[in-house]
Amino acid sequence: MDEEITIINEKNRNEKIKSFFVRNTKLIISILVVLILAVITFYSYQIYKDSYRKQISDQYNSTIIEYDNGDKTKIITSMKEIIRYKDKTYSPLALYFMIDNNLIQNQSEGNELFDVLISQNSLETEIKNLIIYKKALYNADTSSENELLIILKPLLNSDSVWKSHALYLVAEYFYSKNEKQKSKEFFNQIINTNNANQDIVKEAQKRLNRDLSE
Repeated sequence: MDEEITIINEKNRNEKIKSFFVRNTKLIISILVVLILAVITFYSYQIYKDSYRKQISDQYNSTIIEYDNGDKTKIITSMKEIIRYKDKTYSPLALYFMIDNNLIQNQSEGNELFDVLISQNSLETEIKNLIIYKKALYNADTSSENELLIILKPLLNSDSVWKSHALYLVAEYFYSKNEKQKSKEFFNQIINTNNANQDIVKEAQKRLNRDLSE
């Protein structure tokens, strides 16, 4: 008897499953189609991204090769294009190349190019922090105290690995202006920063002991 009940229940369950699939055939097909399209779209996008990045890589490398003998105007235009692509690898490299080779016409233009990258949300946090630090370095010789602190504010208020570098830059800035008390405060902040770069800590300690011990 129990065996017969089990067989009947199993048949009923199978009928219910079959009935469910019959009633929802269109829905199931639609879901499968959507899933297949999603997979195809994802892989197509990945292929597109890889192809797009290869184009940027090729453009960057060919521009570097042309630098010694090529038309500087075209090289500048090409590097600016790469920066505006906002690629996480080649856009910063293009900007650094332009700075290192004095290809930027003026400070204002340089800051605009820095801001193109800093405004890019897809960059990893520490890469963006490095770009902010390099922008501060780029402006350190000509900026006022206020301007330099505004540029470095995101680092000074963070736990970034670049925070100690930012503190050191500000401390040296004040030292160069003979504002020794302010300089001392920032050097001391480096000593008390938990994840400070140890080479920076040593340099800060040297400066405090040698020049700011009074």
